[in-house]
Amino acid sequence: MKILVIGNGGRESAIANTIRRFHEDATIYVAPGNGGTDEKYINVPIKVEALEELANFAQKESIDLTVVGPEVPLVMGIVDVFQERGLKIFGPNKECAQFEGSKHFTKQFLMRNNIPTARYASFTRDAVEECVAESKNFSLPVVVKADGLAAGKGVLICETYEAAEEGIRDIFSGKFGEAGEMIVLEEFLTGIEASLLCFVDGDTIVPMETARDYKRALDGDEGLNTGGMGGFSPNPIITSEVKKNIETQILEPIIKGFKKENLQFKGVLFIGLMIEGSEPKVLEFNVRFGDPETQSVLPRLQTDLVQIMNACIEGNLNTTPITWDERQSVTLVLASQGYPESSHKGDIITGLDTLEEETILCHAGTKRINNTVQTDGGRVLAITRLADSLEVARKEVYEEVKKIQFDGMQFRTDIAK
Repeated sequence: MKILVIGNGGRESAIANTIRRFHEDATIYVAPGNGGTDEKYINVPIKVEALEELANFAQKESIDLTVVGPEVPLVMGIVDVFQERGLKIFGPNKECAQFEGSKHFTKQFLMRNNIPTARYASFTRDAVEECVAESKNFSLPVVVKADGLAAGKGVLICETYEAAEEGIRDIFSGKFGEAGEMIVLEEFLTGIEASLLCFVDGDTIVPMETARDYKRALDGDEGLNTGGMGGFSPNPIITSEVKKNIETQILEPIIKGFKKENLQFKGVLFIGLMIEGSEPKVLEFNVRFGDPETQSVLPRLQTDLVQIMNACIEGNLNTTPITWDERQSVTLVLASQGYPESSHKGDIITGLDTLEEETILCHAGTKRINNTVQTDGGRVLAITRLADSLEVARKEVYEEVKKIQFDGMQFRTDIAK
C-alpha cells in the first residue's frame, strides 16, 4: 500500500504515525514533510499549494490514498483536481472547503439550518465605517474575525470599542491579504471551549473522541492567539447530556443541511464548540484534522485509520465500527523563540533520542541538516503521553519536556492543569 500525506506539520506527523501503526509495510510519502518525517518516511519536496504537481506525483507513483492535512490546498480545490484524474483522496471538495475558507459562508449555513452559534454581522472592505459603527452594537468584548484563512491568527477578542476599531482597520488595511477582504463581527460567547473532530461521508457524521486545545500563547490563556499550544483528550466538559445536545442540536442539523443544500462533504469536519452549562454553540468549522487536537486524539484510535478514510470516501461510514483507547492523553507543543509573531530557524534541537518509548513525538517546524535536527518554524514539536488519568499523563509529559532543549524554546506550563 502506498499513502501520500500532504503537509509538513505536527498534524501530518500524527496522521502518518497512525497509519504506520496499522500498516507496518505501507510506503508512506509526506509532501513536503519535516525533519521527523524525513527520518521515518519518505519526504517529497513538493509544496502543498502545488496541486497539479502533487497529482502528477500521486499518478506516477500509483498512490493508493492521499490524505490532505492543511486547509490551504483543500480551499484551493486539491480534492477536485485529484478526483478529475481518478485518484483517491481524503478530504472535502472545493465547495465544501468554504466552511473553513470563509467564516461568512459558515455563519450563513449555521443560521439557515438553525444551528446554535453567536450573533454576527459581515462587512466587505468597502464598508469600513459601517463595520466600525456596527461593532458598537455588540456587547464587550466583541470578536473581530478576518473572513478567510489567516493561519489561526485572524481572530481578535476586543475588550474596548477602540480596540475593535483598530482591529477592523488593521485587517482591512491588508494585513492578512485576501483573508481580510471581509470581516465577520461576532458576539463573545462565554463558557468552556471544546473541539470535536468528526468523520463524514456525506450521509453520516461520526464524532471522534473529544478534545480541548489551548489557543493563547501564554499561561492562563494570556498572550496572542496561536495555532495551538497543546491539548488533551477526552474533554470532561462534554458530559453525556452535552453529547446528546450536540447530537440533536448540531450534528443532526449539519447532516440535514448538507443533504438539503446538496453539499457532498466527505472527510473530517472539525467543530469548535463553546459549552455553557449543558448547551453547546458552534464557534467555527474547519474542514480537516485539527492541530494539535489530532496529536491528542489519534493516539487513542484503535480502528485502522485508512479503513475509516476509505469508508468516508466510499460512503459506508455507517457500517464501519470505530473504537477508542480508554486512556487519556495530554499533548504539549514546543514553540520557537518569537512565536507567534515570528519564528526562529536553525536552532539545534537536542534530547529527542532520550525520550521514553511511550512518549509520542510529532515533529512540526523541524528540518534535518548534517545529522542534526533544527528548528524550522513557529511550532516546532509536539509530545504526547497516554495514561489512565489526565493527571498522570500531564505529569509524564512535563517530565519528558525537561529532556528536550533548543535556544528560545517556549511552552505553556498549564496544559490540562
